[in-house]
Amino acid sequence: MKRPTIADIARRAGVSKGAVSYALNGQPGVSEATRQRIVAIAQEIGFNPNSAARALSGASARAVGLTLSRPARILSIEPFFMGLISGFEAELAARSYALTLQVVATPEQEVEVYRRWWGERRIDGVIVTDLRENDVRIPVLQQLQLPAVVIGGPGDTGKIAQVWSDDAGAITETVRYLVALGHRRIARVSGLPGLLHTQTRTRAFNDICAALGLTEALTVPSDYTGEEGGRATRRLLIGTERPTAVIYDNDVMAVAGLAVAQEMGLAVPGDLSIVAWDDSPLCSLVHPPLTALSRDIAEYGAHAARELLAAIDGKQVSNVEAGTAHLTPRGSTAPPR
Repeated sequence: MKRPTIADIARRAGVSKGAVSYALNGQPGVSEATRQRIVAIAQEIGFNPNSAARALSGASARAVGLTLSRPARILSIEPFFMGLISGFEAELAARSYALTLQVVATPEQEVEVYRRWWGERRIDGVIVTDLRENDVRIPVLQQLQLPAVVIGGPGDTGKIAQVWSDDAGAITETVRYLVALGHRRIARVSGLPGLLHTQTRTRAFNDICAALGLTEALTVPSDYTGEEGGRATRRLLIGTERPTAVIYDNDVMAVAGLAVAQEMGLAVPGDLSIVAWDDSPLCSLVHPPLTALSRDIAEYGAHAARELLAAIDGKQVSNVEAGTAHLTPRGSTAPPR
């Protein structure tokens, strides 16, 4: 769990600690080739010479890092992340830890942020969201020996613990509920297709639809925004065999889908039933109120923060399955006409 030091760089480069100091501070005493090799090793292991004094003191940063590879415009209207962060803060504040947040464009940029934060001693650990298959962040976190907890899964995260929810079970319950109401043409508007939890939901949706003989079931990928969720809904509803029920991977897209249905003169739930994932206040503020997959997102975040603080303290942490989202029927679902 220790942070990288000058001694680590010297050992990997096969030089003295003095040579490393010369190279990193731009002083004469080493060849240019050696200087470049030392600088490259320092960058690789996340060492920043400007933080050497803090490293020598051994002081904790009393901060936890969170990077989000999502467009900022999505985060500004995404109730899920606001709930998650409130859970982080509740647990971290009780231990006098701060949350350091940075929004980036790609997972590769997340990696660079991790290296910089850890090298500059700005954080003591990180919470990782939006797990992907063959996620480029996981081997880097393991290489840096940076304490971390992943929200999402289950997936291949090596020794890094995961806190996850049974998305497959939740989507299966939802489809069975809609079929029990009499629906046979069910569609789903998904989130970002590259995310592991999106892929888990898609597989579960396809499996349960096939098991129940729903040959016209389909998933339309989207990006969690209201704009794209509305466009996806419009494409579904202008088809010759439009669905009688649509499941949305978040509440923002579900509210946009409701607006599109009403714009096209369709009655909800008479002509179209709607189910939203993540039951935020948005679901109860619209008319009709939306049937939703509910879970305590703040507690989900708090649970992850507790696991990370334990890892920072040097304790053994393991994968934990948090509560499965449960279906909360409201006015947006009913038997089809």
